[in-house]
Amino acid sequence: MTSSKMNDIISLRFNQDKRCLICTTQSAVRIYNTDPLFPYKQIKKDSVGTVRIAELLHRSNIIALVGGGTSPKFADNVVMIYDGKLNRLIVELTFSLPVLNVKLRRDKIIVVLLNRIYVFSLELKPRRLFTIETRDNHRSICEICPNSDLQLLVSPGHVQGSVQLSNLSKTELDSLSSLSPATINAHNNELACVGISASGQYVATASIKGTLIRVFETGVRGSRSSSTGIIRPRSSGTGASNRPTDRTQIAELRRGTDAATIYSLEFSPDCSYLCSASDTGTVHVFSLHDSSINRKLRCVPAPVNTGLLGPYAGSEWSFAKFTVPWRPDHKCGVLAVFVGPTTVVAVCGDGSYYKYKFNTDGNCSREAYDRLLEVEPEEW
Repeated sequence: MTSSKMNDIISLRFNQDKRCLICTTQSAVRIYNTDPLFPYKQIKKDSVGTVRIAELLHRSNIIALVGGGTSPKFADNVVMIYDGKLNRLIVELTFSLPVLNVKLRRDKIIVVLLNRIYVFSLELKPRRLFTIETRDNHRSICEICPNSDLQLLVSPGHVQGSVQLSNLSKTELDSLSSLSPATINAHNNELACVGISASGQYVATASIKGTLIRVFETGVRGSRSSSTGIIRPRSSGTGASNRPTDRTQIAELRRGTDAATIYSLEFSPDCSYLCSASDTGTVHVFSLHDSSINRKLRCVPAPVNTGLLGPYAGSEWSFAKFTVPWRPDHKCGVLAVFVGPTTVVAVCGDGSYYKYKFNTDGNCSREAYDRLLEVEPEEW
C-alpha cells in the first residue's frame, strides 16, 4: 500500500457484534464484512464530509458520525445519525465540548465528552435519559455490553484507575441511589483500555503502563442463551472491588515487562480466552478457562528473600501471540477481535488485515491477509 493510501485512514472500529469493520478515510466512510473480509457499503465525503468517528448499529442502515479529518462538513461537537436507506441525516445532536466517542444500542445513543457521558433515546427526536459523570477521559474510554438483555455501560470512575458500571435501563426519574454506578478499583495508574464480555459478566482492564491486564466479574448475569463462566479460582490481587462478593478480580495477566499502549481487549464468544493488542504490534492471547495453559515464569530458584523474581513471580503470560505491523505515524492503533472460538482478526492503521487461528499449544497460523483500501465498497 502506498504511503498516501496508508495516511488516508483516520479511524478503525468494529460494530457491536464484531461482524462489521468501519474504516473512516479522507475520502469516505467504508464498511466491511469482518470475516470473511469483503466490502459492504460506503458513504462518500460529498454526502457527510470527512469523518473522525463512525459507529454502525449492528448491520443496519443506521450509523452515528462525528466530523474530523481534512474536509469535515460538521463541527467536532456535533453527532449526526445517518440513515443509509434514506441517504440523509435524520438526527443531529450538538454539545458544548468536542465529542470524543459515540456508542449505539438499538434503543440508545451514548455520547462521550471529556468528563461526562450523555445517554439519549434512539429516535427521531432523542430524549436525554441521564448523564454519567467521569474523571477526565482523554482516551474516550466507553464500552457497552453487546447483549441486548443487559444494559451495562463501562467507563472510567472518579478515582484514578477505577472503572464504573452503569445500568442503562435507569433514567433520571429513578432514585439517586438506583442511578449510582458500581465502582471497581482496577489499577493504580490511569486507565488506558477496557473490554466487556458478550454476556456482560466480565470486564477486562489495562492501565497506561500496559504491562498488566486484570479481569473482574461485573456482578450481573447474562441471558440464558449467552451466559458463560470462567472456571478458575478467584484472585486476591491488587485490584479491589467495593462489593467483593460479586465484583471480584478473577485474573491478573501479564502482557509484558516494558510499558505499552493497549488499544483493545476482547473476550472470545464463550469467555474461554482474552486477546489484547498494543503499540508493540503484538496480539497476545490468554486462557481464562484453564490458567494452566498460560505461560509461567521459569528460572532457577533463587535464595529465599532475595526478591530476584520481583513482580513477575507467579505471573500468567500469554500462551499464544502473533505480530502485525504498527508505526507511530499510524493515526489509529492495532485492533484485534475474535471471529470464532480460536480465531482472531487484527486490523492495523496501515489498512492491513490479518486472520490467525491458534491452538492450546500456542501455535498461531495465518489464515488470511488483505488490504482494506484495495477494494472500494458500493455506495449506500
